[in-house]
Amino acid sequence: MPKKPTTPKEAMIEGAIELIREKGHEDLTVRKLAAFLGCSTQPIMYHFATIDRRNRTVYARADQEHSEYLMQVPPGQDPVLAIGLNYVRYAVEEPRLFRFLFQSGYTEENTLLEMIDCEELEPVLAAMQEGTGMDRERTRQVFLTVALFAHGYASIIANNALEYDEALIAEHLERTWNGAVLAAAQEEGI
Repeated sequence: MPKKPTTPKEAMIEGAIELIREKGHEDLTVRKLAAFLGCSTQPIMYHFATIDRRNRTVYARADQEHSEYLMQVPPGQDPVLAIGLNYVRYAVEEPRLFRFLFQSGYTEENTLLEMIDCEELEPVLAAMQEGTGMDRERTRQVFLTVALFAHGYASIIANNALEYDEALIAEHLERTWNGAVLAAAQEEGI
């Protein structure tokens, strides 16, 4: 019977996230992760039969942490604008994790449209729907517009192509929100 690894799976997942945070997802190899954790490659291969399984497990954990970060909406703030700013701010604070989450090819099972339908977002969409008086589908479309705009800003910033200016980004997100609401209202004939 093979010896059980002494490095717990949780420590490997957390270590992989830290490695990505410091070096980028390109360095998430079995050997580099083992060196980062100070163990051999054997425990990693024991817990993760394939590289794809390891990466998807690490992706799921990073995605969970990202979702929690996004949903930290201060009381009294518009939830859509706050989430949009949090999304961009995450790219500023965690550019390598942002690139892993949204530019590494592991997002195929977690699309933006799937995100809009996740239950964690339900309170935000319900508040939007109540505040705008739009039907559910139009509310989703407004959210999608703002989310795509925020993703564009975040991607550019995460790739060091734009300096972060929170006031400017907040102004642009608000304009995008107002424009999307206005367009949706015109489509509904409100």
